[in-house]
Amino acid sequence: MHSVLMKAVLGSSPDYDLLFDSLCWTGEASCWPETERVEALTTLIEGLGPLMSDPDSAGLTDEKKRSIHEKIESVIWSKCLPFLSRISAGADDETRCRESTAAACRLLRACVSLRGEDVQKRVALSILQSFQPSDDELARGHLSVQVATEVLAALMPFLTADDQLTFSTLTSALSSIRSLPDAPLVSRITVRVVLTLLNCCSGGGRLSSILERILDDVCGWHSSERSPGATERALLCFTVLSDHLLKPRGSPDPRLSIQFWRVVQDGLIHRDSVSRKRALYLLKRSAALSEEEGVHCPHSASEEEEVLFRWAPDKSRLLKEFWEDYVLVMETLEENQVHVVRPVLNRIDSLIQTAVNDSQGRGLLHPSWLLCVYQRMFHSENKSLMREGVGHLLELQVLQQPRFASGFSQFVVGPFMDALSETSLFCRSADQSVGDCPELAVKLQVFMSTFFSSLPSEERGHVLLQLIQQLGSKHWCAVPLLFVCQALSKLPPSPLLTSSGLSALREVLRCTMITHQVLLRGAAQCFLLNSALSLTAVSEVTLDDVFIFLTHFRADESLCRGTELWSQLCSWFLEHENGFKSRLFDGDCTDAATKKETVRAYVQSEILSYLRVPASTGQTERLPDCREADKLATSVLVCVDMERSRLGAEISTFLESLLSPLLDTLSRLSTNIYLPVRKSDKSLQLLLRLLQIRAEPRCQRAGSEEDNVIVALEKLFSKHADSIQEFILRRLCGELQELFDVERAELYLCVLRQLVRMCCNKIQPTTFPKLIKHSLAVLQEPTQQVSSGTNQVTRAVSMASLATVCGFMEEEGIGVKSEVLSALKPLNHYFYTSTTSPECPSSLGNINKCLIKPQLIDCSTDLEAQGFLQQDWGRVAAHFMWDQWICLSFLIKAVGIPEAAENSKSSETLGAALSCSVEALSLLPSDLVLPALHFMKTLMPQLVASEEALCVRAVTLSWELVRALSTNAHDFWSALKGFISMAFQRKLLQLTHTEAPSLMATLKQVASELLELSQSKSGVFGVLLQHCCQTWLPTDGCSCERADAVFSSVFSYINIVTEACVYGPVFRRDQRLVSDVQIYVEQLGEKCAANVAVSSDDRDDQLPRTRVLTFLSCLDSSNQQHERLLEELVMQLLKTDNTISKSKVRYHSNSLQHRVKNRVWQTLLLLLAKLREEFVSSLLTRVFEAGFCSNQPSVKYLIEWTMVLILARYPQHIDRFWSCFDLDHERTKTSVCTFLSVLIHFSVIIPHIKEKAAQLRKALDVILQSCFSHNFSVRLYALLALKKVWSLAEGLAEEEADAFRGMSSVVRACLNQAEAMQSSGNANKNWTKIQGHFFFDTFHPVRDYSVETIFYTFPSLSELSDDEWIPLWKFEKLSLFPESSSCPLRNPSPDLGRLQPGDWIQQDRSEQDKEERWAEVQKKITPWRLDVQNQEPELQLVPAQRAARIGKQQGALLVVASLIDKPTNLGGLCRTCEIFGARALVLDSLHHINDKHFQSLSVSSELWLPLLEVKPVELSDFLQAKKSEGYCIVGVEQTANSHSLQDYSFPDKTLLLLGNEREGIPANLLQLLDVCVEIPQQGVIRSLNVHVSAALLVWEYTRQHLNPASSETNSKCE
Repeated sequence: MHSVLMKAVLGSSPDYDLLFDSLCWTGEASCWPETERVEALTTLIEGLGPLMSDPDSAGLTDEKKRSIHEKIESVIWSKCLPFLSRISAGADDETRCRESTAAACRLLRACVSLRGEDVQKRVALSILQSFQPSDDELARGHLSVQVATEVLAALMPFLTADDQLTFSTLTSALSSIRSLPDAPLVSRITVRVVLTLLNCCSGGGRLSSILERILDDVCGWHSSERSPGATERALLCFTVLSDHLLKPRGSPDPRLSIQFWRVVQDGLIHRDSVSRKRALYLLKRSAALSEEEGVHCPHSASEEEEVLFRWAPDKSRLLKEFWEDYVLVMETLEENQVHVVRPVLNRIDSLIQTAVNDSQGRGLLHPSWLLCVYQRMFHSENKSLMREGVGHLLELQVLQQPRFASGFSQFVVGPFMDALSETSLFCRSADQSVGDCPELAVKLQVFMSTFFSSLPSEERGHVLLQLIQQLGSKHWCAVPLLFVCQALSKLPPSPLLTSSGLSALREVLRCTMITHQVLLRGAAQCFLLNSALSLTAVSEVTLDDVFIFLTHFRADESLCRGTELWSQLCSWFLEHENGFKSRLFDGDCTDAATKKETVRAYVQSEILSYLRVPASTGQTERLPDCREADKLATSVLVCVDMERSRLGAEISTFLESLLSPLLDTLSRLSTNIYLPVRKSDKSLQLLLRLLQIRAEPRCQRAGSEEDNVIVALEKLFSKHADSIQEFILRRLCGELQELFDVERAELYLCVLRQLVRMCCNKIQPTTFPKLIKHSLAVLQEPTQQVSSGTNQVTRAVSMASLATVCGFMEEEGIGVKSEVLSALKPLNHYFYTSTTSPECPSSLGNINKCLIKPQLIDCSTDLEAQGFLQQDWGRVAAHFMWDQWICLSFLIKAVGIPEAAENSKSSETLGAALSCSVEALSLLPSDLVLPALHFMKTLMPQLVASEEALCVRAVTLSWELVRALSTNAHDFWSALKGFISMAFQRKLLQLTHTEAPSLMATLKQVASELLELSQSKSGVFGVLLQHCCQTWLPTDGCSCERADAVFSSVFSYINIVTEACVYGPVFRRDQRLVSDVQIYVEQLGEKCAANVAVSSDDRDDQLPRTRVLTFLSCLDSSNQQHERLLEELVMQLLKTDNTISKSKVRYHSNSLQHRVKNRVWQTLLLLLAKLREEFVSSLLTRVFEAGFCSNQPSVKYLIEWTMVLILARYPQHIDRFWSCFDLDHERTKTSVCTFLSVLIHFSVIIPHIKEKAAQLRKALDVILQSCFSHNFSVRLYALLALKKVWSLAEGLAEEEADAFRGMSSVVRACLNQAEAMQSSGNANKNWTKIQGHFFFDTFHPVRDYSVETIFYTFPSLSELSDDEWIPLWKFEKLSLFPESSSCPLRNPSPDLGRLQPGDWIQQDRSEQDKEERWAEVQKKITPWRLDVQNQEPELQLVPAQRAARIGKQQGALLVVASLIDKPTNLGGLCRTCEIFGARALVLDSLHHINDKHFQSLSVSSELWLPLLEVKPVELSDFLQAKKSEGYCIVGVEQTANSHSLQDYSFPDKTLLLLGNEREGIPANLLQLLDVCVEIPQQGVIRSLNVHVSAALLVWEYTRQHLNPASSETNSKCE
């Protein structure tokens, strides 16, 4: 219409200048002309084109044409380009900018088409400058990249005529693709510039050269910068250009480029879903092209050349199926859900079968394609999918082929090891029990062995080294590292590890394991050492390499003498003794390399070298590194144990010969005053390490013979004990005065401790009094104003010496105890000397006294000393205070407070001392507070009456400190035990509320917080409970009166006992996993040396229950206090059960509520035998009430068992039982099944009843009523009870049986009904199951009454989670558990334990479970209020006219559904678009409207909505055209840059592109989208139906545009 109008104007008005002036706008920078004006000017210039080119045009002279050309050029430079620059600067209104840009580009294209090549080139070059990076490009008139892209796309037909200009444009575009940070701009440049350029180029040779340049440029860039960003952009380019690159017999062919396939493979494992989609699209296009061409790809390749993609025409069908399966697997992985992915995982196996070798020996499938599948699974955020992928890879049989194993090697040591570091992978499977090795760990052992055996022999060592380095490169959690180490230990013995391999293992031991749980860390060390023994290439490592490696294994965790691991180590040395690589020293000749070194020769050489030190320089030196002594001690012990295996038991002579240099040095310690300090230090370090081996008795098996090596060592060192003792005493008494002597004093005192433990009877009587006297004299010296190093060092050494002596006294390791105690009394006076000051009238000034940091006179003279002060002085000062509290803790127990303090203000002195201990908690480091807690423990009972507030403060601060340590496993447990023994000691527990109300409230609050902490840290509650149980029921045989007084305190803390009865495993999955793995390691027994070396921590979650049950079982029901506790506890437990029943009517199996109720009734069953008859009678009603509640089967069985036992022991309550059948429990009608179950066991009750016939008659009456219940479960229980009770009635004596003859016919009719069930399908199955169920068949309530049945057999048979089963050994290891005849530990009958869990579960259904009526019904409405009678005339009009006739509003929304192929979706979509007023719906074929499925959902909406037909192959051009018209192309897709639907504002001119039902929007169309919108989701399913998604977007557009007034109103209302 515009062109016709313009022709009329031009024909009637020859004044072209006037037309130009009227249509042009001012050239001001701020001017923004209307789009209609720009389009009108465009139409004018396009209309002038034919006139200017027609030489016969009337009225157009040459001068006139020249004037018009000048006008047109003026429009270019003064109107178009400034306007485009203005658009670039004002991008606030996106819709306005898009429409104005499209109009300005059309105007510019019209102008340029009428000018010459010179103008076209100038314009193009000015536009290309906008692609050059510049900070002030807009200020200089440059265009934005977005606007410049559209301008180039509009001018492209003119640019491609010039080769130089074409390549300049291509170079600028490719440079922008690489460098621009904005991904949407990159997509726009690729589509609008590069693709348009290719479409405009003609001629095969020119097009091929351009494509080749693009391919080389993109592949080269990706090769040099192989990053996710480069992969994403390379895939974008290749996808956009796929129609040009991947065409039959095209050139260049990207399939021949290995870098192209690397881009595709990187895309398949990309984090971005759009990139993965593009990579899969390119793969599918390449496979389809290869099938279509039917030629070899590559055409030829050498054996050495790596080829990622092959195609063979003779195997076309096989390859086609392979790539279809591969694509299916990759597409399914996008679902990210195990239940969807698992069925197609079998396809991977078929992919592997395709990878067989062809006749030429080349594999059709490169292993890297399989790696992409697994890496996609490993990257999944769904841990279950990751676990599935890891498990599938572990069972991959193709890895037995060397070629595949080699191809997978880098993947195994990289992404696969990263995936294995996920702890949750090692959860045990559903069919495994606690303590079993996780299924994935078992598979990993087999996989590792198979994989390394399949690798080419020349690659194994390198791959193993890389794998170990991967273990040491990052922090691994304890569980995955343990099982990876175990898998390595199962590798077939092979010489693979050299010295670099041992170094890598050392790094794993040094860095990776330092924060792990002790037992798991020790087990991992054991497995790593086993791996090293079987995999080390002995000829490639020296003995020194091996022993340096062994020093990283801790004796208290793994490498301990007396274990199987130590024996294996010694045997390994014996086997390879002459095979180790020789060491070369300076000056050795080449022949020395061929001489093999034995272990004995190595040790002798090392001892001589170790003790060879330079002469003393007179300056103070730091203590030598103790690791050298550790290595030498380990090598000595290995050598001795090797020799013992050769010589037998007699090794004293050998040991003396081996250690002769050390013994010689030790013998000269006290006599040779010229002995270098460094030599004495090193000899004592080695002595200490050898003596410490003696102090590790847990490594010796119980009952084993005395270790003759230890005996020999003791004999050797005892000979020199006097010399060593004299030397140490001399050094401690005044010779240690330098800063570094503090460390030296620690060494001397450690050696002295070991000597005292080894030969206490040989200690000289005057040794310790002399040391005490000297040390006390040093401490009593007045403090100097200016601190010197000597003064502070001597004070630190003296206090450490006194603490060591007090420690000996505490251990009773000194024979001359009285003399030492007398010598220590002045130290007590020293501590309790009072000092007065205005701030503190009475304080103990010598307690908590701190060292003063020395000042170095010349810091530059001794940098090492300066470093010691900066780094280590804080530790020295802290140990000085720690030593004080060791002394105070001993003295307050052994001596008490001094007599002077007792005579005057004793309570004040004690209060001041307690205040000092509280202050010490904040002064001491957290790992050194234990002595202060021990001091408080002794002092608090003496002060609680007079200083309760101070005691409360001490408890509170102590607890805060301990709780803060909960993340520090090394210090927490010792501090916790010390705190509990202090706060919950016997004397404090005995206090009443009247005596100490505040302290008791504080202790109860602390107990509550302890229980809360135990939910996140296993073992905490067990420490408290163990202490309390031992306090309340001591085993030391105290008097009855004292025992009763102590036991009475339990009533104040009965909540602790109640909580312990229902305490159980925590529910955090990570903690449960660690606990399961610890149990697995423990069950390895002595095969794992960690179980011998690491002391048991007793942190099992079931330990509190077993301890409290043991405690309760030890109670004597004849003792009134014990009886009272039992009865109060039972009432508390019943209250707990009732609270759960009321708070939650129905609860899930194995939920916390289920577990607590189960534990309640287990405890009640155990205590039932200890309860008085009167008390049982009082609680019987509560038991019956519990039976009416909705319970899980395991709880139901326990309640029924309790009822049976009560009625069997106290049959006089049988009438109360019958009354339960008369109650009307409307809410739980099927709970009668509980009471019918009791009647099934009526044979246990009836022998104790006198009137048997009457009670049987009553039983039959209530059973027959239930036989006619409408509920199937009730009838089933009633029939089984009827069968059991009737058999009892028939067994009565004849005179008693006469009473039942009248009921015989009814009973037999009911029983016949039960037998008739055998032919009625499911009823027969249920009848069979309930009869064979363990509770009604094998189980006997009296015979099977035992701890084993209650706590292990019943939970396992009633399908309770296995972490609720308590095996008997957990009770048996508690030696206090009593053997009771009323409730034995073991079940005397084994029948019940042989059964498997049954599957009969009572179906308790309440009325609320019944099907409800519909609450809401959708109301249909008729749009536009159009009567049926008025429709026929309207059908003759086109849809738009029909809609206009009835006043229907219509928007500018275009909905493109050409990719949708299901008629039902299209019909529903048509209906949605019509209802919400879309402008048109685009289909791939208009034939869809005749489909009956389409019509069934469209309901004639196609008559009211314009429909267009655009084939899928035409979509790219259609979208480009609409983009040029100013439409915003919107797609529904989840990308990194997608907008949320609730936040996005739709432009008026919006085109909504909908994807295919299965594949979504194709990858080659994604880059045409201007905006990606995603619908917010809350559920697990990742995708909506395409019609539903479209309806949401169409409605949102409609809400924003067609009815804004109502939208605003709604928003205000909200």
